Amino acid sequence: MSEIDRNRAARAEARTRIEDTAARLFAERGFAGTTIGEIAAEAGLSKPMLYRHFDSKQELHLALLERHRDELAAAPVHELLHGAGDLDTRMTAMYDAWFGYVESHPYTWRMMFRDTTGDAEVAAFHRELQRRQRETDMALLRELVPGLPEAELEPLGEAIRSALYGLALWWLERPEQPRELLVATMTRLTRGLISTVERPSPESPSPKAPSPEAPGTAG
Repeated sequence: MSEIDRNRAARAEARTRIEDTAARLFAERGFAGTTIGEIAAEAGLSKPMLYRHFDSKQELHLALLERHRDELAAAPVHELLHGAGDLDTRMTAMYDAWFGYVESHPYTWRMMFRDTTGDAEVAAFHRELQRRQRETDMALLRELVPGLPEAELEPLGEAIRSALYGLALWWLERPEQPRELLVATMTRLTRGLISTVERPSPESPSPKAPSPEAPGTAG
């Protein structure tokens, strides 16, 4: 390995160490309760070395949020769209991948959903995160209920997203609960929600509303 390659590898390793340390400290102490000096010390680096990677604590925080947002979305979407088996199997695999990420990154999950900085960029990040998850759930609904009116997709997708996030936060307080329980609960909830949705029938067009009686024709 050349000197340039060694330097690149060392820089990448240091950045990863900074991000992993920051995710843990932000989750444990909150954004406001964590200093750049504490992150550097816990990562085994000097503050000047940390500043070579990130200009500020806010930049580091946003970089973490964006990194884990993309990772959180990737595996579940892959399972839904490209996984093996029928749709029901893929739905279960999607939830298993999603909760698997939460299980593997508990500090990140706390940081992403419990810590608020009041910063406009962070608020925008959370809106984008929710939008992405809602769109994933809407894609699932399109598969489960073909022909479902678009006007119904977004509120139903939001209902699934809210349940998913709520269960994840509940799980963080009860880590002894098995992941399989969360997956089964979310799968059952989704099936139950879908069972209440009237499936459009292409063979049976919606009946037309009766025409109002003309004035003076009533018996």
